[in-house]
Amino acid sequence: QERMQRLPLKIAELNRVLGGGIVPGGCVLVGGDPGIGKSTLLAQMAAEVAESIGPVLYVSAEESVHQVGRRATRLGIQTNKLFVLSEIEVEQIIEHMESMKPTLVIVDSIQAIYSSASNSVAGSVSQVRDCAAALLRVGKQWDIPIFLVGHVTKEGSIAGPKVLEHMVDVVLQLEGERFHAYRILRSVKNRFGSTNEVGIFEMSEGGMAEVRNPSEVFLAERLPNANGSAIAVSMEGTRPLLVEVQALSSHSAFSQPRRTANGIDFNRLLLLTAVLSKRVGMDLSDQDIFVNIVGGLDIDEPAADLAVATAIASSFRNFPVAADVALVGEIGLSGELRSVGQLPRRLQEAAKLGFTRALVPRSALKRKGGDAMPEGIEVIGVRTLGEALDVALVKPG
Repeated sequence: QERMQRLPLKIAELNRVLGGGIVPGGCVLVGGDPGIGKSTLLAQMAAEVAESIGPVLYVSAEESVHQVGRRATRLGIQTNKLFVLSEIEVEQIIEHMESMKPTLVIVDSIQAIYSSASNSVAGSVSQVRDCAAALLRVGKQWDIPIFLVGHVTKEGSIAGPKVLEHMVDVVLQLEGERFHAYRILRSVKNRFGSTNEVGIFEMSEGGMAEVRNPSEVFLAERLPNANGSAIAVSMEGTRPLLVEVQALSSHSAFSQPRRTANGIDFNRLLLLTAVLSKRVGMDLSDQDIFVNIVGGLDIDEPAADLAVATAIASSFRNFPVAADVALVGEIGLSGELRSVGQLPRRLQEAAKLGFTRALVPRSALKRKGGDAMPEGIEVIGVRTLGEALDVALVKPG
């Protein structure tokens, strides 16, 4: 029972993703693209734990102590309880762990360390597995939580043997575009909490800053009444998130028009384009279509279908989408709108940000026993994509 008590964190976004804090004896694997901010986030967490709870051992297997110190200076870390060890042999790391008994250990990264008991090179399948097993054994013996940083492959998955993800208790993925400021920390596996929670951060000169109201941030630069712009109400875990969907339709100079999707699934874009052509009567066969989710986010839930299709229709017809309308709904192959989950929470977030109308599937309003719709926003139920476009698009005159 004592072992399951969590170490609380003041970093609310990280606390949310971990499920309430750090579990003593637990092991967390953090993956992400190079330069995405893994080391920065973990350094900030290490400083907070060191200052408020106890000594932290930061093992840097890729960078020198001087390099880590430069990062700490940039982040404003000034605690004397954060100890940095530049070491790549796992046996030496374990000796320091057993002698220090730190509150937390961070190993950056698991692919860079090796065991002298194995003849293979660092980063190989056997080395990664054996080093992780040795660290986990000591961590659980002394109830020391361990964070491991993992490299990723070109496909975006964590490098090394798949068994590594089975060995650890929590797998976190830090996502985002390197040229955008925002990062999403997503829980892929969590033995101590839900995998539905995500944390949203903004990368700044002073490190990772928590984004408390991401919807407001993502809509800050929106141009109301612009053609090809629609607002989708998505869910990231249990958090509703309003994002701007931008679409551009232009006449193609080639026999095979292009379809480009940034932030949504490419096959989903093809499906929605086909529905607009077949069910709504838009001839998109000679149109290049580009769709972008503002802020570098990736939206993978079908609830954004209505916003994507409306943005494409807005650009094609040169009719702006009403500035006060938020769009929620999945689109079927027949052009019908299908209901989505947690609709009241989505609409409550839209109302909070000043939207006065919301287009939703009519079937969602007929359900009995569900949560009541929030006040302050007019909920308009529509059955088909064609009906939704008639309401959402502002026609001249």
